[in-house]
Amino acid sequence: MGHVTEKLPKREPVWGMTTLEDVLYVLRGNKFSEQIEVYSIETYCLLRYLTVPGLGDEAIEVIVACEHNRCAYISDASHKSVHRLDLVLPDATVTKWSVHDSPAGLSLTYTHGVLVSCPAVRKIKEFSTYGQLLHVLTLPHDAATPLHSIQLSSGQYIMCHGNRDDPSHCVCQIGSDGSVVKSFGGTPGSGSQHVNVPAHMAVDRNEFVFVVDVNNDRVLLLSPLLTYVRDVVTRKQLRWIPLRVHLDSDRWHLYVADNEYRDGKWTAGRVIVVSV
Repeated sequence: MGHVTEKLPKREPVWGMTTLEDVLYVLRGNKFSEQIEVYSIETYCLLRYLTVPGLGDEAIEVIVACEHNRCAYISDASHKSVHRLDLVLPDATVTKWSVHDSPAGLSLTYTHGVLVSCPAVRKIKEFSTYGQLLHVLTLPHDAATPLHSIQLSSGQYIMCHGNRDDPSHCVCQIGSDGSVVKSFGGTPGSGSQHVNVPAHMAVDRNEFVFVVDVNNDRVLLLSPLLTYVRDVVTRKQLRWIPLRVHLDSDRWHLYVADNEYRDGKWTAGRVIVVSV
């Protein structure tokens, strides 16, 4: 089990976190401006805010930063688009492109492109940094709702799927042709061999997989062979419900979005920092 080293303040719900060099970016929901909080990784002091004009407000928005292109990408399910936030220019210039389907999880490819998971159509779409569609991977029917996908060094993918309407909740290894190579999970459950809404992931340099298991209130660790290793974050370390995870591989810090859900809405959130 990881050790909680820091807790960022309770404010609006946290849709996602990402890091670039010595800065932590936290995407908040239920806001029309200053949606992104910028923190120092060393002190966790709030440095400034960034606004993404025209950003929607749905809980499946996420953020990921690209060191190569010096930018961040934010999914926008409300407008079926991805926003590109330039982190080099002083005014943090924002552009966006259409995905043509509702995007969920985002990640980066090994060629510095953007992977967009589209659960409604069972597709993983790859875009260039400025939104040129490069590749579309269609998933089989038993991988019904891809919530997040990450490319592996082999060119294959790790993908998690499963929502309340799905009979199967799994973390899968997907071949370059879209076939399921191996999987972890199955029928939703709470034991060590099951997950219940695996909504988001992080993969380390050795291809161990950190999985947010939403309805079991935990983050678990899977081996590169997709076998259970341990729970990294447990219910006792959380105040509410985990929703997103981000791994800083340089510092071995895991950032977890811990959100309150009340009366059918995400109402508040914070980030906990876990040493792994």
